[in-house]
Amino acid sequence: MNRRVVAEPRFTAEADGFTVVGAADELDDLATLLADRAEPVDPALSGRLDPAVHAADLLLPLGGGPTLARVYQAEPGPRPLLLWLHGGGFVGGTVADLDHTCSRLARRAGRTVVSLEYRLAPEHPYPAALDDTYDAMVWLAAHGRVLGGDGWLAAGGQSAGGALVAGATLRARDEGGPVLDRQVLCYPVLDRATTPTWAERQYLTGPPPVYAAPLRAESLAGLPPPRLGAAGRDPLRDQAEAYARRLDDAEFVEYADTPHAFLNFCAVLSAGDHAIGVIGEFLTSPRPPSG
Repeated sequence: MNRRVVAEPRFTAEADGFTVVGAADELDDLATLLADRAEPVDPALSGRLDPAVHAADLLLPLGGGPTLARVYQAEPGPRPLLLWLHGGGFVGGTVADLDHTCSRLARRAGRTVVSLEYRLAPEHPYPAALDDTYDAMVWLAAHGRVLGGDGWLAAGGQSAGGALVAGATLRARDEGGPVLDRQVLCYPVLDRATTPTWAERQYLTGPPPVYAAPLRAESLAGLPPPRLGAAGRDPLRDQAEAYARRLDDAEFVEYADTPHAFLNFCAVLSAGDHAIGVIGEFLTSPRPPSG
């Protein structure tokens, strides 16, 4: 594992003055969840769409039905694709949360980014979101050229989205599914909490299957080259490092004194844009040999 810690005084100062509100672990009933989902995205916190990037919504024909995806393109012409999954504790979040993050990734990584509006619990418990993620990988691998893809596909996600990418890449390995050239897991949820929160219980009840708790997988061999990002003030930090230690040639980057979900708040937490640049470098590094 290649381990790196990013610590800058400005990141600490910004984190000290910032409190994340409406986090998934604060939800305790359906009414509160629905009210949280109805709250509009605040660009003063999340940042804004990069004006040099074109964004368009479309519906992907997935197994669970037509599924919204927001596609970000910095330049026309064939480019590698990046499937991206938002966070939200499996019960919240939306593609609109990440206009800044995904548009900046499109520029820094030189990829067309496909941000997926996967199904949420409690309306759609496990494995609906995992199925959507896997189905999107399969569809993009087969039809990505329709979106300007050049045949290369990576996947990444934040928090719950990172869990979905990790689980879907395990499933792809086990079922002979699409081969990705990279995976990016940002402060991912990789195991079930000892005492699950209300939100976590809406997504999954009982012992977690391995695709819902990738850290418990017997083997992590044969997975796409990984880059894991962690936040020093995040209880999930140790899960990310433990997973990275089990993966071949993993890159692990920890943002010290930074809270969970910092990529959702790039306008006030500059660690977010720094991380986007680091992810871009990873995604533009030389690719492994094909097949």
